[in-house]
Amino acid sequence: MAGTDPPPATRVVLSYPENASDWAREQFEADRYRSYFRRSLGAVAVGDVREEFVDVGCCGDSLDVAFRVETIETESGETDSATVTEDTEIAYVDREGDMEGGWRVQSAAGPTE
Repeated sequence: MAGTDPPPATRVVLSYPENASDWAREQFEADRYRSYFRRSLGAVAVGDVREEFVDVGCCGDSLDVAFRVETIETESGETDSATVTEDTEIAYVDREGDMEGGWRVQSAAGPTE
C-alpha cells in the first residue's frame, strides 16, 4: 500500500570490505557502533550503501567505510525493506572489495610487529 512505512526490522545484516583492519573491526563490533546504526539507519532496503566514519584513534586520518545492507528480517520473515528501530539486531559480514583510507599503522597495510 503506497504511503505506508516499512515494517520494523528485527535483524539487519550489513557488510563491509573484507580487507578491513582488526582496528576497524573492533570499532564496528563495539556496542556504541551498533547503537549508532539503530538510531541512524531509519528506513533501509537491501542493497542500500552508507558511508560511515570509523574512529582511527588520536593519530590517524578519517576512515570512511561503505556499509551495504545485505539482508533484512522482520517478524514476518525476510523482506526487501524495513525500518531499523532500537530493538533491531545489527549483524555484520565481510564482502569482497577493498577499503581505502585510514592510518596505515592501524591497518593491514601497516607494521606487523
